[in-house]
Formats: sequence, structure tokens, C-alpha cells
Amino acid sequence: MVIKVYISGMSGSKEVKKRQQRVSMIMDSKHIPYTIIDITEPGQEAEKDFMQKNSEHNGSTISDPTPRHPLPPQLFNDSEYCGDYDDFDLANEIDNLEVFLKLEAPKPVEVSPADEQQQKNGQNEPEEGGDQVTAATEEADDENKENKTEEGANEDDVSGKLVDTDDPMLAEQEQEE
Repeated sequence: MVIKVYISGMSGSKEVKKRQQRVSMIMDSKHIPYTIIDITEPGQEAEKDFMQKNSEHNGSTISDPTPRHPLPPQLFNDSEYCGDYDDFDLANEIDNLEVFLKLEAPKPVEVSPADEQQQKNGQNEPEEGGDQVTAATEEADDENKENKTEEGANEDDVSGKLVDTDDPMLAEQEQEE
């Protein structure tokens, strides 16, 4: 499946140019592979006709709310129409771009029945023959790590009081006492 973005490299409309750039920028940032088809290039007449015949929305702009022909950018998944810029922008805003572009959803990871039962019971027991660490030992280790990071954090060396280092006035007052 190839996502095709139909654009116009010679558009006189700043709004159309900005929309085309935004589609490319979003597709790049989300690492979605796509092909740009410039319908204004020589030899792309068939692609232009395809876009105009198969687009369901005309891509209205502020300057032209009811265009005669579909305006770029128009998006297709192979030959299946996905939508125009407004549809794309809405799908991006609601974090539904993969569905809008009709991309395959990631396949779920298969879980064995035994693993599934352990997850339901909240058990994560190590495999046989492995090092077994009790929950009490793990909890004690976590507690020791917390104590080490808390010891001395923001403590004044002289008084042992906690000092708010974010407020310089308080820090000075504490040091004077």
C-alpha cells in the first residue's frame, strides 16, 4: 500500500501551498511513507485526471469555498480515496491518522495461555532455574535507593534543615539563621 499525496507545485494560492507543506511535514514527523505526485509536471496529466475524477471532496479554501475541481492536497491509499486537507487535518487532530490513511493496524502480540493467566493473577514469576528474587528483597532495594537520593538533597550542612533552593530569598534567610 502506497500513500499518494497529490500536490500542485505551481499553485498560485498561498493557502494551498501551506496545506501541502503541512501534510508533508506531518507525514514526515510520523514516519509514514508516502509518494508526492505533482499534477502540474509534464506527463502527469493522467494522474491529474485520476485525482479529479476520484476525489470526493473539493478541498475548499477561504479564497475559494466552492472550487470547480478538487484542489490539492488530496490523499489516496493506492487508488482508494482517503480525503482532502480538511479530512487529513481533522484525523491528525484526533490522533486517528492511520485509520484515515487506511493503513494496516499493528498486529497484536500473541500471548500464550500460561502467560495470559499470570498477567491476570498479577504474577510475574521467573522461569525455572533463574535467579529468584523475593518481592520483599526488591521492595527493600527500592527503599534503599529512595533513601540514598533523599539523603542530603537540599539539606543545609550547618542546621540539617531542608532549604527551598528554588527561592533565593528563603535560602539566604535559612543560611543566616
